[in-house]
Amino acid sequence: MDKKNALRAGALAAGTTLMMLLMSSPALALTRDDGDDPGTGLSVVETLGLYVLAPIALFVVIAGLVMVLDRSHPDHRVTSPNTKTKVARQKA
Repeated sequence: MDKKNALRAGALAAGTTLMMLLMSSPALALTRDDGDDPGTGLSVVETLGLYVLAPIALFVVIAGLVMVLDRSHPDHRVTSPNTKTKVARQKA
């Protein structure tokens, strides 16, 4: 009975995928819509800079600001029960 259900699910998935591919024909992308005014394309360097380097740089800047502006006190940090931390002792 399990094999029959798997075959039915596979046939349904294949049929759905085929119908989706047939309904969304790439030829429809060639016709222009009213008001469609595409600009010039991006070069490879511009594409890599926009979609790769810019997010990495943004991540580095945010991580750096978090580390530099971290003002949490070592006594208040949450650690596991078996971990020993070095805490600077104040002289009384």
